[in-house]
Amino acid sequence: MKTIGMLGGMSWESTLEYYRYMNQAVKEKLGDSHSVQCLLYSFDFHQMKILQHEGKWEVLTQQMVEQAMNLKKAGADFIVICTNTMHLMATDIEKETGLKVLHIADAAGMAIKRLGIQKVALLGTQFTMEGTFYKDVLKNHHGIETIIPEEADRQIVHTIIYNQLIKGDIRNESRNEYIRIIDSLASKGAQGVILGCTEIPLLIHQKDVSLPVFDTTRIHSEAAVEWAINSLA
Repeated sequence: MKTIGMLGGMSWESTLEYYRYMNQAVKEKLGDSHSVQCLLYSFDFHQMKILQHEGKWEVLTQQMVEQAMNLKKAGADFIVICTNTMHLMATDIEKETGLKVLHIADAAGMAIKRLGIQKVALLGTQFTMEGTFYKDVLKNHHGIETIIPEEADRQIVHTIIYNQLIKGDIRNESRNEYIRIIDSLASKGAQGVILGCTEIPLLIHQKDVSLPVFDTTRIHSEAAVEWAINSLA
């Protein structure tokens, strides 16, 4: 089994789920008392959140690259960024460390294609929804079209993530807002919905909506285990 280098803590609420899903996947594949072989660097997300909203992405990139390099020195064979938004610097991490970054949008794209879906809604932070780094991977690597909420609804999605979900604050009224937004995107042709922030699956589950839900936390975790066990690269 390869050693997974995890960049986590963004937030710890979802990193906890990564560790759980990875170990469950290893148990299913290898059985007995096997568990995931990994190294984790966990950021203090409060500091990162401030830098994100100040637009200091170069500083964040430097921090991510530095800790990815430390994971490599400690024995990581590839990198998993345990959050959607920070895949903004995935290319920089690969370039500077020489390690593969298992991209969360690629993992999501493969799961979406397995269902034959060509148009999906994307929910996440404003950085993820409004940027191109995520949508371009889906389009260019997998031929999947992405639609996002209107501006006011993007603000709602973003605010709930940062004010509630990263703190483990799960509210029914927030769930209802997300359901309303997803239903709106379904009316515009979305055939599925990507939960493109690793905290959103703490709030929204398949039973809540009619569209197929793509839980990027679980999808990414299971893809990492598949790579760790079966990849020859």
